[in-house]
Amino acid sequence: MARKTVKRVKTGSLERRFSMARAGFLAGARYATASAGGLFAAPDQREARRRRNLSQRAEELVEELGQLKGSVVKIGQMMALFGEHFLPEEVTEALHTLENSTTALEWPAVEKHLRQQLGSVKLAELEVDPQPLGAASLGQVHRARRKSDGAELALKIQYPGVANAIDSDMRALVRLLKLSRLVPITEQFNQWLDEVRDMLGREVDYDLEAHTTRHFREALADDPRFVVPEVYGDYSTHNILCLSYEEGVHISDPSVVSLSQERRNFLGRAIMELCCREVFEWNKMPTDPNFGNYLMRVGDDGKDKIVLLDFGAIRDFDDEVLGPGREMIRAAWLHDSERLFGAMRALEFLDGEVPRRLLDDFAALCFEAIEALQDPDRFPPPKSVVNDKGEYLWGESNLPNRVMNRASRTALSVHFDVPPKEFIFLFRKLLGAYTFLHVIKAQVRGNTILEPFIHMREDEDRERVAQKINGQAADS
Repeated sequence: MARKTVKRVKTGSLERRFSMARAGFLAGARYATASAGGLFAAPDQREARRRRNLSQRAEELVEELGQLKGSVVKIGQMMALFGEHFLPEEVTEALHTLENSTTALEWPAVEKHLRQQLGSVKLAELEVDPQPLGAASLGQVHRARRKSDGAELALKIQYPGVANAIDSDMRALVRLLKLSRLVPITEQFNQWLDEVRDMLGREVDYDLEAHTTRHFREALADDPRFVVPEVYGDYSTHNILCLSYEEGVHISDPSVVSLSQERRNFLGRAIMELCCREVFEWNKMPTDPNFGNYLMRVGDDGKDKIVLLDFGAIRDFDDEVLGPGREMIRAAWLHDSERLFGAMRALEFLDGEVPRRLLDDFAALCFEAIEALQDPDRFPPPKSVVNDKGEYLWGESNLPNRVMNRASRTALSVHFDVPPKEFIFLFRKLLGAYTFLHVIKAQVRGNTILEPFIHMREDEDRERVAQKINGQAADS
């Protein structure tokens, strides 16, 4: 099926605001019309009509956002990712369609942009495929070949004007959401938008992405399990990132699914070890971990590799936050409740005096959450998720559902503050690694992966927790 294209990206602030205002006005008008039409309907008919109307308004809004591209679409995608926390189900479902958006910028506009960025001489050194390999909200990727030596390249091309439109897009989107009456504008939502703005700033900083890509390529140079693209600085600018083209397939590709259990275990262990290195060694991790960041390179010789992509969402984390986060992991791994509570206080996760029963409930929740990484001989998980070798059956586990069910049975939210956003990123990173092993149905003892890392930087993290708690006591 041919990929949908647009001739240009709407870059003018006024033009983009008009498009969003039109979408918001139409959604608001439909809301008013539907509300009036449902006044005399029976309650069950009124509710069904309301849900249909909400779904239709959301779909129309999303269609307009998809045409705009740029940061507005990225915001919508991130709203879909976390939408279950504060969005109606119909809105979340509509926003999820943005994740599969394939609208690309037509080649004449791309070629003009490349010429402006690289210059005619540099561009003439390359043969660029006019058909994009992929199109996303902030840019698209084209395959290229350097004529002088045949080097296969991938050009990540940021759409013109995207970086400059972020702030105006954010303001316009908030006005649109108010007008369309699709989303309740709360303090939590406003804080989340601030974080999105910060993350978008990183993702459009291609100089930073080039630096981060080089860092990971160097850090993993001696690990044959991973492939990190090479940065070609001669063909990179603030808006163009030129990388070596790396072959690979999606994690769900039949060639990956059909691998032997041993080879799938190898890939799963590699991803979980990478996660541990990011958390315990490097203080760097993606803020939006997803399967699009990986390609699997199935080896004819049985030596499979994982291609790591998209380092634009990588973030550096301060030890002031990540240190207590690591302490929470250690405490859960050791089933040490008091150590866990200390780390939570250092993160300002606890709100005043919390009843002991609730503290114990939360400790049990954390102990269960890390079940897949614990020693099954010391802390046996349910028998249904381990084989006779003591290996954890990641594909058979419903651990996230069990953890969520336990959390829903307790009154934790009354006494626990919203944790720092950095802690949320840490949780998402761990969940992303878990999901990878779940999808490939790995059978691996998780404790053998985490144990070599668990004591790294332990003394300094414990000291940092103690200092933060003492500082809080002095301020009270």
